[in-house]
Parts: sequence; structure tokens; C-alpha cells
Amino acid sequence: MSIVAPIAGVSAVVPVTFGLATGDRPSPSQIVGIVAALVGVGLASREHQEGQRHLAAGAGLALLAALGFGGYFVPMHAAGEADFWWASLIFRTTSFTLVALTALALRSSVRISRRNTAYVSAVGLGDMLGNALFAASSAYGLVSVTSVLASLYPIVTVVLARVLLGERVDRWQNVGIAATLTGVVLISAG
Repeated sequence: MSIVAPIAGVSAVVPVTFGLATGDRPSPSQIVGIVAALVGVGLASREHQEGQRHLAAGAGLALLAALGFGGYFVPMHAAGEADFWWASLIFRTTSFTLVALTALALRSSVRISRRNTAYVSAVGLGDMLGNALFAASSAYGLVSVTSVLASLYPIVTVVLARVLLGERVDRWQNVGIAATLTGVVLISAG
């Protein structure tokens, strides 16, 4: 968990590339912050095992997820400039419909216990709020900047995996976390 989630965090490369190619001009400190944040997420995604470092199992799927997330940021940013409430509603309705149809097609059970209902609901509300806030940020910032800030959630996953699951976070992952947080400060100061 502490490895795969940060790889998905490099999804910001897609909207940063798009934004710069279409005219975004972040300030010099924001550019340094973007680079620091993306390098930090990359460092946090390294796995340490028996004296050797390599990309974790599942890294390929995580990179595919990164492309999917990155592909989400650009159109959501554009739609959010028009009306972030509608953009958020359409996104949530579409994603729910796709997941429901897939579950039906595969005849998968999506039942959750009463005990876990509150947790699942909190995660869903948090995700929905995050998407709405990202869409709302579209009116105030460049896609190359807002998407980087929105894609840093995997660092929280690394910290939670360490604290709650007892996963080991090595020195380079800690350096990556520090670089990411430094990037956030530089982007915000921009």
C-alpha cells in the first residue's frame, strides 16, 4: 500500500505536460515545487528489500492508474472552470454508473457489513469532497499547478500505512515525503 499509492501520485505528470504545452506559465518557485513534489512522490514509491532497491510488485498497474488519474485532471479542470458543481455531479454519476454496471456484469457482490458502512460512507464523502474541491480550484489556478497539489494524496497513504499497518518506510521514502512537502510549500508560495 505504501508503495503502489505513491506511484499513482505521479499522475500529475499528465496534466502538467498538457498545461505547459497549452500555455500554462507557472512561476519559477512553482516549477521548482512541481519538480520537488513529483520527485518526492517518485522517491516515496521505491521499495527496499534485502539490500536492494527496486520498483514494487504492482508498479505496472499503479502506472496505468496514474495515467487514468492524470487523464481525469485535465477534463475535470476544464469542466470545473464552467461550473464545478455540475462537473462534480456528472463525474460522480458517471463513475458510479460504470462501477455498478461492471459489478452487475461480473455478478460481483458489493455488500458491506453494517459495521463498515460508516467507514465506506466516510471514504465516499471524502472522495466526493476532494473531487468537488479540485473542480472548484480550477477557477483559481493553472491545471499544471492544481493537479500537482491534488495528486499528492498518496503521501498520506504512505504515512497511514506506516502508522496503521506497521509498514516500513525507509530513509529514501522519508526523503521523498520531505521533498513532496517542500514542493507543496514552493507551489503555494508561487
